[in-house]
Amino acid sequence: MKPSINIPARSLLTTALAGLLCATAGKAASNYKFQTLDNQADPTFNQLLGINNTGTIAGYFGVGSNTNPNKGYTLAPPYGQGSYTNENFPLSAQTQVVGINSNSSPTTVGFWADNTGNNFGFVEQGGTFTSVSNPNTPKAATVVNQLLGVNNKNVAVGFYTDALGNTQGYSYDIAGTKFAAITLPGSFNAVMTTATDINNSGVISGFYVDGANNTHGFLDNGGSFSSYDDPFGVGMNTSFLGLNNNREVVGSFLDSAGVTNGFTFNYLSHTWTTLDDPNASPNVAFNVTGTTINGVNDLGQVVGFYSDGTNVHGFLATPVPEPASFGFVAAGVLLCGSIWRRRTAKRC
Repeated sequence: MKPSINIPARSLLTTALAGLLCATAGKAASNYKFQTLDNQADPTFNQLLGINNTGTIAGYFGVGSNTNPNKGYTLAPPYGQGSYTNENFPLSAQTQVVGINSNSSPTTVGFWADNTGNNFGFVEQGGTFTSVSNPNTPKAATVVNQLLGVNNKNVAVGFYTDALGNTQGYSYDIAGTKFAAITLPGSFNAVMTTATDINNSGVISGFYVDGANNTHGFLDNGGSFSSYDDPFGVGMNTSFLGLNNNREVVGSFLDSAGVTNGFTFNYLSHTWTTLDDPNASPNVAFNVTGTTINGVNDLGQVVGFYSDGTNVHGFLATPVPEPASFGFVAAGVLLCGSIWRRRTAKRC
């Protein structure tokens, strides 16, 4: 039988407060600093799609027409015009760079298009490009393969379009060149599945369309699947587009006016936060409305794009701690340290 320990009431209060403060220290901020970041090679259309832990961003410019094609790039801090590096699959008609990992020499993934409109996934490592196509992709008039995310273990995720025109998600082990299907449970009634990102623990984010044409976000944690709908959306129209290693997911949903809104979602606390660029407009520009968040790193920085009603712009949003929280967190750190010293002193 365990011996009982009598703790004075004041000690109980101190312990409880310490637990609260220690848990609060390092907690993510709720305010963000927004920066519009456009490659001036085309200031009318930019999309930022992925960001790694050093702040290097993956994206592209160009609306995607024959006269204004998609052209991929990476963008490194301090985010001046001289910080853009062109990244286009050799001899491609169009390229989008979508995902980037945090390795010392980052791997990027995305897709490229040929002159006839066929899409193929690609992996870029150390300046070397490799085209990627899932072997289950049917021989069709237009072939579609896209890679959308990659983790530090160099496992990528994406989708291909089947013979019926439906998307099918998959993962791809880059070193082993091995593909694995991502098959949602039958209860989801998924007609189309798109895998959008993967973190270092192997958790996969994505979205699917059911038989009633509703869109839902999903997470795949080692074959255990969960379906999600943003509670602030109207109907079922939630897309999970990226995630980090801190249980944070980002994406978009549609509101009652049919305008796209960005969000962050913590799948441990099940907390949803709507996050829109302050310059975003409900008016359509190049088929884009509002705000879409596409990528998030472990620092909580998010990237995406928004419509201002005329053009489409890339943006970076960086968390800013609440001013009042600094003293609270500092007090927590001091109290935690004090308690730790008292506990360790008793061991001597």
